[in-house]
Amino acid sequence: MLRSIATAALLSIAVAAGPALAAPEAGKPAPDFSGTDTAGKTWSLAELKGTPVILEWTNHDCPYVVKHYDAGNMRALQQEATGAGYTWLSVISSAPGKQGHVSAAQADALTKSRDAAPSAVLLDEDGSIGKAYAARTTPHMFVIDKEGVLVYMGGIDDKATTDKADIDGAENYVRLAMADLAAGNPVGQAVTRPYGCSVKY
Repeated sequence: MLRSIATAALLSIAVAAGPALAAPEAGKPAPDFSGTDTAGKTWSLAELKGTPVILEWTNHDCPYVVKHYDAGNMRALQQEATGAGYTWLSVISSAPGKQGHVSAAQADALTKSRDAAPSAVLLDEDGSIGKAYAARTTPHMFVIDKEGVLVYMGGIDDKATTDKADIDGAENYVRLAMADLAAGNPVGQAVTRPYGCSVKY
């Protein structure tokens, strides 16, 4: 009797906590998601199947993000990717009241002022997309192939600093992943350590 009561209590706790999210893994199907962009359009990974996708976690107040935007590095990478047929989604997972949180209008103004070139900016206020991908930093980058497989996750490059001068000569992991995919090869470095500011869930 006591055992059955304890089991029921544990089950109720598990149900209340909700299902645990499986950690994303390179080489496995990328977590599906559905999110709304600044224009009110809904984007989902399932609907993007057949098109490679890049997810970029961003926070305009983060100095690591500022480094890549002010130097034009992020814009150049966005243009290169979208020119090669990728859908580039910049994701803002900052919760209301937290650093980096913006309205749709503010996000659009940032895109314009930074001359950024994503396919869309997703407003992930509840953090559901970020948590599905275990996004930890801004920037945190994910590359998904046209079959929906997560082929790269990690930092934008190998220079974990806020110094714009370090961009020249850095090994850009996102660019390398795109080159491997274009050549029909497995991504050489599928997982690296992300760096930057913590995502403000």
